[in-house]
Amino acid sequence: MTTHLWQEQAVEENGLTTVSATIETANQAQYRLWYRVQAEHGSLLTQSCDPFVVATIFIAMKHGTDMVVHGEVSPSLLQNLAEFQAAWACWRSDLYKQVEITPEVEREQPVANRVHRVISAFSGGVDSCLTAFRHSQEGHSRVQRPLQAGLMVHGLDIPLSEPQIFNRAAQKSRLTLASLGLELIPMVTNFREFEQDWEDSHGVAVASCLMLLQGGYSEGLIPSSLPYHALVLPWGSNPLTDPLLSSRTFAIVHDGAAFTRAEKVKQLAQWREALQNLRVCWEGDRKDRNCGHCEKCIQTILNFRAVGLGLPPCFDQDIADEEILQVLKKTLLIDYALLLADAKANSISDSWVTNLEKFIARNQGHISLVGAE
Repeated sequence: MTTHLWQEQAVEENGLTTVSATIETANQAQYRLWYRVQAEHGSLLTQSCDPFVVATIFIAMKHGTDMVVHGEVSPSLLQNLAEFQAAWACWRSDLYKQVEITPEVEREQPVANRVHRVISAFSGGVDSCLTAFRHSQEGHSRVQRPLQAGLMVHGLDIPLSEPQIFNRAAQKSRLTLASLGLELIPMVTNFREFEQDWEDSHGVAVASCLMLLQGGYSEGLIPSSLPYHALVLPWGSNPLTDPLLSSRTFAIVHDGAAFTRAEKVKQLAQWREALQNLRVCWEGDRKDRNCGHCEKCIQTILNFRAVGLGLPPCFDQDIADEEILQVLKKTLLIDYALLLADAKANSISDSWVTNLEKFIARNQGHISLVGAE
């Protein structure tokens, strides 16, 4: 029993370039995975099957069947994916099995440019804004990378059925990045139409989108969600397995895990356009703006409070203690423990800090994971 992957010819139509692949699983179910960019960015797209192999690795592992790729794959990527699979098969042995990937052709891809160029995933949230900001400012010479652009993907956090919402959100991101001299590249994909566990697969989703653009870039950044000292595994994007989605000529880098969320917003306070356009909400009716009432919005507002900052202009109104308590009653996230530590480190002693401290004390041992932006 084998999973097959066929890459299809790129199609240019109505100013858009679409690349796709057909995946046939062991039970002979067929899927078409596609990605779409504006035709002006078509020259950035790789002709390799590398991005499609990354995108479908969990599908093959879930079926427990070897994969035959009818196309070209980088041998260095295959080597890394063997270790990637080993990690996930250990973490989720009930769901995933290690499989063999056999391409028709094994060949390393050419280096995109003599000049090192970097692109970062960019949603407009705290994590991606911090990555864009820290790689665009002077004073970080040892860790700073030559970031040129941000990639925002329709079909991941904003559903394909909401193109106008995505366009408005992308315009905010475009203005935000432009203030740093960075370009925004929009992309569309149907990745989430496949039956995959999003908590496990969001890292490969982002990595595959970045890797598609290796015709113009040699490194892709995935902004971190949790800091090194509070990692929770397994989680789809993490500093252990994200780099294993790399090939010799295109590196995937997990970026920003040295900072808590509150430490990130403290740095972003220096960036006016980010404070105006920050987009963290994924539960509200309008995903191009912040509802101000969901868990993610409330958590972000508290992160600003935790470092002694006021309400940023991306939120229409502040929150009351009652709203905070209602969110805490639903679930306790590991980020709240980090938030409390940051608030105490900054000598914040407001009523919400006291309530948060009491709630965490009552619920020790029930800390769960928060989603990435």
